[in-house]
Amino acid sequence: MKTRYFVIASALVLVVGIGTGMVAYYVGVPQLGVGRTGPAELRYVPADAAVVAYADVHTLMGSEIRQRIRQAMPGQENGQREFKDQTGIDIEHDVDRVVACLEPTPGGAGEGRGLVLARGRFDTARLESLMRDHGATIDTYKGKQLIIEAPPVPAGRVNGGETFAVLFIEPGLAAVGSEALVRRAVDLQGGSGSITTNDELMNLLRGVDDGTRTMWAVGRFDALAQGHELPPQIASQLPAITWFSVSGRVDSAVSASIRADTRDDAAAKNLRDVVQGFIGLARLQASARPEFKAALDSVQLGGTGKTVTLSFTVPPSAFDLLPNQASQPRAH
Repeated sequence: MKTRYFVIASALVLVVGIGTGMVAYYVGVPQLGVGRTGPAELRYVPADAAVVAYADVHTLMGSEIRQRIRQAMPGQENGQREFKDQTGIDIEHDVDRVVACLEPTPGGAGEGRGLVLARGRFDTARLESLMRDHGATIDTYKGKQLIIEAPPVPAGRVNGGETFAVLFIEPGLAAVGSEALVRRAVDLQGGSGSITTNDELMNLLRGVDDGTRTMWAVGRFDALAQGHELPPQIASQLPAITWFSVSGRVDSAVSASIRADTRDDAAAKNLRDVVQGFIGLARLQASARPEFKAALDSVQLGGTGKTVTLSFTVPPSAFDLLPNQASQPRAH
């Protein structure tokens, strides 16, 4: 079993799920323990984390949208079943909420370190046994059992030697990810040095965590591209975005809001112009696809000064297209 699969899968769900609500199988969170200052798990996230994200499984699992996706894309459950066989964790029924973070590597090299804090109900003995069967080692850190697995080192990867670990910080709370960040999460139990002391990021978080959001992510825009080189012709066109926030709610529809803070007013104007151009092009192309009209009509572009905002709603009818698209052969 590869412990890093949990980190990768959770991160993908948080990023993709916020934008589309289409991978609600893998994470979730009831509102218990979530307030205007964010979920309680933030106290285990280090202050220098560049990106922090949250997802609410309870709402996702019970949503109408999730049921439509489940019927249209039944194969999504195969990965969930495989993960359960490997770890003993049934994500749909065992995990209540997930908070994830990304910490850049020193000097900006590599892809950064990731940590997932999963609140739920776990069979710790089964998880440890399965990981031991796959070569994991057991250590003790500050009186807590640390399960460690060293992944293979991909060729040419700067931080390929990073080890991943699992540790139960408290009953019902698993820290999974980079061994270094898992250890730091234990160190932060005292309450000092967590992300809650990062005023810039917490101000962004308070803007998206109003108690009604199913998921959100906030952080520094440059951290998203760390370790991934963009083609020069694309990178040169990107406005100077400094901070970003994305939030959404999934119930009978998918509603999302995006905010980008740029370096200056000119960069924000340029970004608005670019986004407005894409919106206009999409509306032109959708003139022959009335099923997309409601979603495009809901798009609102705004913001003042250095801030750009975008909001939209994807109605349930748009997800009715999934069976048709899923049945179409892929182009080669």
